[in-house]
Amino acid sequence: MTPYAVVVPTLVRDTLADCLASLAAATGPRPEQIVLVDDRLDGDPGKLEHPLSVLGDLRERTTVLGGGGRGPAAARNTGLRAVTAPWTVFLDDDVQVGPHWSAQLAEDLAEASADTAGVQGVIAVPLPGERRPTDWERGTAGLARARWITADMAYRTEALRQVGGFDERFERAFREDADLALRVLDAGWRIRQGRRTTRHPVRPASRWVSVGQQRGNADDALMRHLHGPDWWDKAVAPRGRIRRHAAITSAGLAACALAAAGRPRAAAACALGWAAGTAEFARARIGPGPRTRHEVTTMLATSVLIPPAATWHRLSGAWRHRHAPAWEEERTQ
Repeated sequence: MTPYAVVVPTLVRDTLADCLASLAAATGPRPEQIVLVDDRLDGDPGKLEHPLSVLGDLRERTTVLGGGGRGPAAARNTGLRAVTAPWTVFLDDDVQVGPHWSAQLAEDLAEASADTAGVQGVIAVPLPGERRPTDWERGTAGLARARWITADMAYRTEALRQVGGFDERFERAFREDADLALRVLDAGWRIRQGRRTTRHPVRPASRWVSVGQQRGNADDALMRHLHGPDWWDKAVAPRGRIRRHAAITSAGLAACALAAAGRPRAAAACALGWAAGTAEFARARIGPGPRTRHEVTTMLATSVLIPPAATWHRLSGAWRHRHAPAWEEERTQ
């Protein structure tokens, strides 16, 4: 069996105990190391004693490090620096590995060719069977189709160190995994799909969660600087609606400006464009969902807020990362 370590960045959410319990219960070769990186700003390793108690005999192989609240990319790098095993497996703290995960991981790693740097796990997202999924549930279900997702991703430790690990400019759990994978592939390695299965439940979230998620548009701006305008195709990522969001936001701003300038007809035309775009966006989100009163009102309210939020974060990200060199340039420096 190829030795491996498990790195889990965590904010010590309630899901951590279930994650560690599933790892301890999985049949197959045990990890040589488990590195938990407490990424809370005021993280106190002593408060992790309860979640760690579920590890059983794996407790003595577990190290807890502080991440300093710098985000999951930096937290994973902190964990990586402590790893001595030839393979590093990253797990998120809100997943639960399958009952035979360790045995399946051993098969995945044994089948990896010498030029294979990474082996991705299969992510399963349980959805309610008695009704249509909500917008938040559908978004979480998209993780099952995501390429190179670090919810369960095994990498050769050597390959990670060769490319410098995760880019810590990605401060959220968004795009940092795609950026790493593109750099690993560009360095001549391969990444393949494994067969081990990990469960990713849909965690509870605020009705405004989709508005907060628009911060990821700043990370998309960084991806463009690092990997070029065709990074969407390279990363096999959906393009999203940023262009439509920008058009809707522009129409709304124009309507306000024209009204203030005393041009009511032009303002009304722009306002109509804003309303039509917002209505189309809300309809696209409401249609596949359960259409309950709570879900419909949430979709209507957030569909008004998302376009300007997305546009703002995209522009602010483009400005913040305007001097970021392309990955090819960074590699040759």
